[in-house]
Amino acid sequence: MHSVLNKEVKSSTNQIIQRRKNTKKKDKMKTITIKGTVRESVGKRSSKDVRKNDAVPCVIYGGEKNIHLSAQTLDLRDLIYTNEFRKAQVEVDGVTYNAFVKDVQYHPVTDRILHVDFQELVEGKKVKTEIPVKLVGSPNGVKVGGVLVQKLRKLKVKTTPDLLSSSIEVDVTLLELGKSIRIRDVKAREGIEIMNSGGIPLASVDIPRALRSAQSQQVKEEGEEV
Repeated sequence: MHSVLNKEVKSSTNQIIQRRKNTKKKDKMKTITIKGTVRESVGKRSSKDVRKNDAVPCVIYGGEKNIHLSAQTLDLRDLIYTNEFRKAQVEVDGVTYNAFVKDVQYHPVTDRILHVDFQELVEGKKVKTEIPVKLVGSPNGVKVGGVLVQKLRKLKVKTTPDLLSSSIEVDVTLLELGKSIRIRDVKAREGIEIMNSGGIPLASVDIPRALRSAQSQQVKEEGEEV
C-alpha cells in the first residue's frame, strides 16, 4: 500500500513540476517579414490599381508619422490567417518598422483582404490589442463526463511591446463539472492589463444532456426509495 501511495504522490508531484516548467517556457512568438512599397498616392482609384496587381493597400500608424504602402497578398497570409498573435517587420523604402496588425478589411462576398492597418510598436509605449487564449490542462469535470467549452477566444489587453506574446495560457485543470473560469480568475503577467469585464465567462465544463438526465433519474429514484 505504501508503494502505491508513493507512486501516486510521485506522479502528482511530477505533474505539478511539469506545469511549472511549461509556464516558465519562453514564448516563441513568430515575427513575419513584410516587404512593402511606398504609395505615392492614396484614394479609391489608387487602391483599386494596387489590388489589380494582387497587392493590398496598407498603412502604418502610431509612430512619428503615418506610412502608406502596399504589400503582396501572399506575404500577408501568415500574419492574418493564424490563431496566434504575431509581430510584423515591415520593410519600406529601406526602413524597417516593428508593428502588429490592428485591423483588417475584407471583401463582404469573397473575403479577399482589402486593406490592412498596422500599428507601430514603439519601445516603452503601451498598445491595446487582442491576444488569443490557449486553454491548457485536462479539467476534472471532463474526466467525469463533462464537456469543455471555450466561451472567449481572445482577451483585450493593454501592455508594452516587450510583454506581448503569441497567446495567453489559462490552466483549466481544476475546473469542475458545471463550473466556469471568468476573466477575473486569469492571472496575467505583471505589466499586462486585461481590459475585458471580470465577470465574463472564459471557459466552462458543461453538463451534457444525457448526463443531466441520468443525474435527474438517479435523484428521482433515491427520492422514491426514501
